[in-house]
Amino acid sequence: MAAASSSPELFINIIGTFVTEGDLGVGTIVGSAVFNILAVPACCALFANEVLNLELWPVSRDTLAYAFTVLLLILTLRDGRIEWYEALILVSCYVLYITAMCFNRRISNFMNRITSRRKKYKNICEETPLLPNNFIKDTEICGFSSASEQDESLEIVNMTSWPDSTCEKIWWVITWPINLVLLITIPDCRKSKFKSWYVFTFIMCVMWIAISSYIIGWVITIIGDTLRIPDSIMGLTFLAAGMSVPEAVSSVIVTNQGHGAMGISNSIGSNVFDVLLCLGLPWFVKAAFLPKVPGEYFVQINSQGLVYSSISLFSTLIILYGALFINKFQLNRTVGLVCLIMYAVFLIFASIVELNTFFIVNLPICFD
Repeated sequence: MAAASSSPELFINIIGTFVTEGDLGVGTIVGSAVFNILAVPACCALFANEVLNLELWPVSRDTLAYAFTVLLLILTLRDGRIEWYEALILVSCYVLYITAMCFNRRISNFMNRITSRRKKYKNICEETPLLPNNFIKDTEICGFSSASEQDESLEIVNMTSWPDSTCEKIWWVITWPINLVLLITIPDCRKSKFKSWYVFTFIMCVMWIAISSYIIGWVITIIGDTLRIPDSIMGLTFLAAGMSVPEAVSSVIVTNQGHGAMGISNSIGSNVFDVLLCLGLPWFVKAAFLPKVPGEYFVQINSQGLVYSSISLFSTLIILYGALFINKFQLNRTVGLVCLIMYAVFLIFASIVELNTFFIVNLPICFD
């Protein structure tokens, strides 16, 4: 689930590494990591219908894995260059992480026996889909058409019907060409006649994510260059928040369905994927096979401020886990407000550092 929701970050870093050759990708991933750690739990807490009881083991497991991941990132960025073997270590650690997750149930049972923790509620965060369909089993067909037939005509109605309000009409006109292209190029494998096309559907979805990420990365780079804003700041702020909004929305949805622990574990676990694979894999390919200078197998990082931003990731992780520990792993509005305030503080601090306020971390922007 974490890997699926973080795939845009992978494409953004691929574009930042191979196309723009700037700090857009690493800035986006560092910024989205902080967003996932502070802003996503804040949204879950503030929009939840009740206080959320979190599981000790999943949160502690993901926190420990992420702390180790941040340590690797700091050691990798310390000298401003990513050697090919450093990138390979990041990718290898992600493989080890996935291997450990295969034995998660055994490890979880072992830890529960050690801590003798008696659960007062069902552990659903590890086994339940992200968006379970709670409506099908309680729905009856009250007409001559079946549910599948209604699904068949749903997209056609949405594409041809004219909305009522003015705002909806404007949005319908803007998005209609996009929806038409997606409807034509991506077969809906939920329909009976396209069930065997699921592989092609998956490939087309990945392609459109890549194309969208390229357009977003290109536009953000142009905007930053026009306004004389470093790539690292654009990645830490606008692009990071934009890329993480779908994850925040999905976490709020599952939280309101009573699966708060799953949303929090997903927000932390996605950061492990972001750092180890979304950064490590493009860096390894670039450094090992496509070096900028023949014989020099490394990727250069332009902004030294990203090192300080990476170090601050530790503080955000400590704040989240400490707040949950003090609150007995209950996520309420107080914890949400603390996380939201600390996210704003991080953005201000990171932006000030990247603008060379305290010391030089970015090279001066060339004026035409």
